[in-house]
Amino acid sequence: MVTPGSEGPKVTPEVIAEYTVAALRRTVPPAVPGIVFLSGGQSEEEATLNLDAMNKLEVLKPWTLSFSFGRALQQSTLKTWSGKEENVGKAQEVLLGRCKANSQATLGKYGGGSGGGLASESLYEKGYKY
Repeated sequence: MVTPGSEGPKVTPEVIAEYTVAALRRTVPPAVPGIVFLSGGQSEEEATLNLDAMNKLEVLKPWTLSFSFGRALQQSTLKTWSGKEENVGKAQEVLLGRCKANSQATLGKYGGGSGGGLASESLYEKGYKY
């Protein structure tokens, strides 16, 4: 995903989606069946929101955009489990919730989180054309 550097400004998932999809459209052949993302230092919620925003973009995306489901599924599950037998059931519930969230994001139908207070100037507002 095209995201600002660690010292860069915070931007909305929609801005990340526009830049990412624009870069992919310029460089990835349509014959490639799918692109799967690692979270790359993002929280699981940020990664899910960014994937969701990419899949909501109404531009031609000839490939499936999804996750290589690492951190986007594991982080909160492992934290909830903490290696304790008594936490297994709760950790399974957390895993199921993350699976559902990421499945919805792959379809552009995730409704979680908010990007309040983030810079939202899009590529369109800057005059960029796909």
